[in-house]
Amino acid sequence: MALEMYLDLFSQPCRSVYIFAKKNNIPFDLKTVSLLEGEQYGEEFGKINMMRKAPAIRDGEFCLAESIAIMKYLAEKYKTSDHWYPADLQKRARVNEYLSWQHMGIRMHGSKMFWLRLLIPKIMGVEVPKDKMDGALEDLEGSLKLIEEKFIGDKPFIAGEQISLADLVAIVEIMQPVGSGLDVFEGRLKLSAWRDRVQAEIGKELFDEAHQGILASQEMVKNMDSSKMQIFKPKILKMFL
Repeated sequence: MALEMYLDLFSQPCRSVYIFAKKNNIPFDLKTVSLLEGEQYGEEFGKINMMRKAPAIRDGEFCLAESIAIMKYLAEKYKTSDHWYPADLQKRARVNEYLSWQHMGIRMHGSKMFWLRLLIPKIMGVEVPKDKMDGALEDLEGSLKLIEEKFIGDKPFIAGEQISLADLVAIVEIMQPVGSGLDVFEGRLKLSAWRDRVQAEIGKELFDEAHQGILASQEMVKNMDSSKMQIFKPKILKMFL
């Protein structure tokens, strides 16, 4: 049985897994799961991941969830180039440091901006209070500053001279608010230069392929069936507002 990947490329973690597999020529069957339409709550997907989250993979009889765990599994199984998850103790520690920080450190803030700027007002029809938007922007800017000053610093990449899982996970998160029309790279020369290096290492074609959906989000919402998201409305508003 071929490796199956259950992904929605509107999701940052799904994009990181997709890019990692494609870049490393790992063969897989793509199983698209629309998170916004609630397909993760279907009976069949529940057999793959009872946590009802994507990404998830099925490798024969073995099922695995969580993007970081998936990429580490793929790196070890397919013996990908060492730079992705270095054997060197301190380089690996740098990768692990970022991966441990990022979920609450950047993902929450980037996702929040995407919802506040785009999905909540345009799909759910709820006006976002200015103080909520300003606070979310302040949190995001604080995280971006940390990425520039602490994690990138004076290095080409987070772990040093070569790209790693840390850079891959970072770039997909930072691109999320860009999909809402917020140019987070404007005025951030160090972050912009790092993005260009990451894009070059991934390959522009693959980078654009993975992000074409999220970057078209502002047009997508114009034709989206908002009724499919109403079931999530109370939970989303409680989470973000």
